Amino acid sequence: MAVRGRDLINTCLPDELLTEIFRWVDSKASRDACSLVCKRWLSLERLSRTTLRIGASGTPSSLIRLLARCFVNIRHIHIDERLAISSTLQQGRKRGRDQSIQSSYDKSRKNGSEEGEMMKRCCLSDATLATIGEGFPNLEALSLIWCSTVSSSGLHSLASFCTSLKSLDLQGCYVGDRGLAAVGECCKQLEDLNLRFCESLTDEGLIELASGCGKSLKSLGVAACAKVTDLSLQAVGCHCKSLESLSLDSEFTHDNGLIAVVQGCPLLKVLKLQCINVTDEGLVAVGSSCLFLENLALCSFQQFIDRGLSAIGKGCKKLNNLSLCDCYFISEMGLVAIASGCTKLTHLEINGCHNIGTSGVESIGKSCMNLSELSLLYCQKIGNYALFEVGRGCKYLQSLNLVDCSNIGDDAICGIAKGCRFLKKVHIRRCYEVGNKGIIAIGENSKYLKELSLRFCDRVGDEALIAIGQGCTLDHLNVSGCHQISDAGVIAIARGCPQLTYLDVSVLPLLGDMAMAELGEGCPLLKDVIISHCRKITDVGVSHLVKKCRTIESFHMVYCQGITSVGVASVVSSCLSVKKVLVEKWKVSERTKRIAGSIIAYLCVEL
Repeated sequence: MAVRGRDLINTCLPDELLTEIFRWVDSKASRDACSLVCKRWLSLERLSRTTLRIGASGTPSSLIRLLARCFVNIRHIHIDERLAISSTLQQGRKRGRDQSIQSSYDKSRKNGSEEGEMMKRCCLSDATLATIGEGFPNLEALSLIWCSTVSSSGLHSLASFCTSLKSLDLQGCYVGDRGLAAVGECCKQLEDLNLRFCESLTDEGLIELASGCGKSLKSLGVAACAKVTDLSLQAVGCHCKSLESLSLDSEFTHDNGLIAVVQGCPLLKVLKLQCINVTDEGLVAVGSSCLFLENLALCSFQQFIDRGLSAIGKGCKKLNNLSLCDCYFISEMGLVAIASGCTKLTHLEINGCHNIGTSGVESIGKSCMNLSELSLLYCQKIGNYALFEVGRGCKYLQSLNLVDCSNIGDDAICGIAKGCRFLKKVHIRRCYEVGNKGIIAIGENSKYLKELSLRFCDRVGDEALIAIGQGCTLDHLNVSGCHQISDAGVIAIARGCPQLTYLDVSVLPLLGDMAMAELGEGCPLLKDVIISHCRKITDVGVSHLVKKCRTIESFHMVYCQGITSVGVASVVSSCLSVKKVLVEKWKVSERTKRIAGSIIAYLCVEL
């Protein structure tokens, strides 16, 4: 602020206060704008930054050195190799090389080509990892996603410099036992470690880490590590007494390994398991040992029945989040035991557990009054009365997700709508018994509803959307494949939901230009629009929509017979914020390619 030539901010405010103000600015664009005000603000804004998100570069070591000089207070670094494409490669792709980066890399490695060597230089290397350690010795969190060229040597160098490291994500990295042992030896404050898809690791490395920094470790994730067995878990149970979260996806884990962890780590709060060789014995140990367990996810368990869940219901009284996925031998008796013992349950997901029926979910409705989120996916035996009981007992339900539940229909949805007045999110897909009656009840009773998805519910028509438009203020709507919906239903949404930002009306054969024009008038905040497979929408409708909706960022319009290159050009020229336009290649004119080639995505890519 300046008055009569005086700069009051720079004159009166000390550096410490300005730096603190910059820390409270969330938007990167706003931070960048602040740094352009003057040299002092540039310097102080750099001091306020604690997080870097970067990708590999043509000269990654030079980039890291530059960033280390500019931002001296960095504590968190996130590097994702999947997002790293050098400018040279991008130019090559524009010239017509549409192969993926990984394919180009693999092919060029075999041929020993110059481009392969360039790809190697673009990936994060051990030398770059050492540079990170030297440049950011006070680093507390490092995330390396799919950095496949990093080895134990680089991780050893990093660990020797960054002894204050608390969080380390090595997902998809080929680091070996020696590197992990170095982390255990040097990083005595490590709390969070992700080793998912670290395929070169063996028991030796994880045992060394657990013995080195196990006292501080609170969270551990392991997946697809074929050489990590029960021996590692026994070491974790022995050394990691403060462990609170374990995510384990392994075909080589048996009851002995799981029992060692749950008996040795009494503070476990989160347990996510996908271990096909664990039986009821392992889950009984969880129920008797994990008295503080709050979040439990069991996926693809094929060797346990209801005895394990019954033990969890008896012992884990603090459980509030339960996910059961593809556990084929669990019946409703196990869910009844959970309901009677875990009355604090707030989140429940049942996915592909084909033996769980109506009475299991009914018991949840009777006992778990604080349930706020319910997901039933591919549950063919669960009927209307289950959700009717949830509607009666779970007054605070906010999210309902139903997929391929053939026995759930309008009566169930009416029961939920009338009993659960705080619903914010309803997602229903391929539930063919759900029609206008149930959705009208939601429109009449759920005034807090923000997200509604009714994908391929072919009994839902205009009457349902009219009720939603009159009773709810949505910001997210997906009615893809509800072929009875026409202009009238979408117009009601356009007039009743001015805050709408996401809209998917694909595969609606009756939808035309009138609805597009009304959306343009009524929903100026739209950011994501999907109108694919709508044969009645033409260039005229698209033009009306984008004329008023200038904030659109994503627009999908494949297989729309009435849309030509004119409509595509309208979207590109009118929506200055657009980042992606999905369309058939032949509908894009040469002029549009020149103007916006980087944001055009084609349905089919030439090989």
